[in-house]
Amino acid sequence: MPSVLDTVIAVPVRNEAERIVACLRAIDAQTGLAPGRLGLVLFLNNCSDGTPDIVADLLPRLTLPVRVIERTYAGAHAGWARRAAMDAAAAWLDEVGASGTLLTTDADSRVPPDWVAANLAALDAGADAVAGRVELIPEEAALLPPSLPARGRLEDAYDALITEMEARIDPDPSDPWPCHRTTIGASLAVRRSAYGAVGGMPEIPLGEDGAFVAALLEQGFRVRHDRAVMVWISARLTGRAPGGVADTIRSRCEEPDALCDARMEAVPRALHRYAWRARLRRLHGQGRLAHDLAWARRLAIPDAEAHRIAALPRVGEIVAAVDRASPRLAYRPLMPRQLPGQIRLARLVLPVLRLALRLRRATPALPPVATVPSATADA
Repeated sequence: MPSVLDTVIAVPVRNEAERIVACLRAIDAQTGLAPGRLGLVLFLNNCSDGTPDIVADLLPRLTLPVRVIERTYAGAHAGWARRAAMDAAAAWLDEVGASGTLLTTDADSRVPPDWVAANLAALDAGADAVAGRVELIPEEAALLPPSLPARGRLEDAYDALITEMEARIDPDPSDPWPCHRTTIGASLAVRRSAYGAVGGMPEIPLGEDGAFVAALLEQGFRVRHDRAVMVWISARLTGRAPGGVADTIRSRCEEPDALCDARMEAVPRALHRYAWRARLRRLHGQGRLAHDLAWARRLAIPDAEAHRIAALPRVGEIVAAVDRASPRLAYRPLMPRQLPGQIRLARLVLPVLRLALRLRRATPALPPVATVPSATADA
């Protein structure tokens, strides 16, 4: 007997005549799922090429149910399109009475056959949302200047090192090491209930994916950055959304010395940030954040702003607000030429960090020292 639909993939689509067939065939080839569980929403917006006709021709050959929505809107942008696609997917789940799961990817991406199953496994393990990692489509990446993949390998190596530092200094029980820190609309999954609780996908022109995950974390939802979840993304130089992956790739081809992503800071600054985040969580857990503002003064945050931050209801909101408010936590991303030296430094620091944390966990807490009454007190 077919299962009831409880998982829907939402894909915003704009002028993807060259890539939409590969995208849809990859989605249709998902394995490890009972028949009937999976549906697909295609939100075709402002298409001026042959994409709608290609989709219409392919639909009868797909095995999963598909809902196609076509819109033309002068003010369209990436956040609006993804929000509309995911809202339509959520409405489909609501129609069938399923709490279920929403997933989203891009129309120029290719998901592997286990993509949906890997996301659902992470959710079944306790996550409320799952952020997948990405790799460039190999045949497209091969056409890029050799300097770009070389830089990408350095960035990936350094990102893995600082991510492990973060996971060990400021651990998140719902997102343990090994993990990653990619947040991209090409691979996101979220429980329907969590999607509604944060107000859905932010309808902003750029960075809606990162803002969505940030909202989940600030409101206390468990986000797993699972290394087992991966999607191949396009390496093209002309994209459909300004400021997206294509623009990033093109700018790095044109400017090889362009700054790395914001989180790729020098090792000392990264350690400083992660230590402060861990300290803020401890102070919040001890109920001391609002009563002792020494933390705020050390971070150059005015008392009035510190009181506002300390009054926030969730520790995720507090950590994010401190990150934004403190001039001493301003991000200072690396130049590409700095990466090799920082990788060497991180490889020296990490074994020491691992050992120190292991020893701390192995050392039992000392019992409180008993107070011996004095002779005067006895008298």
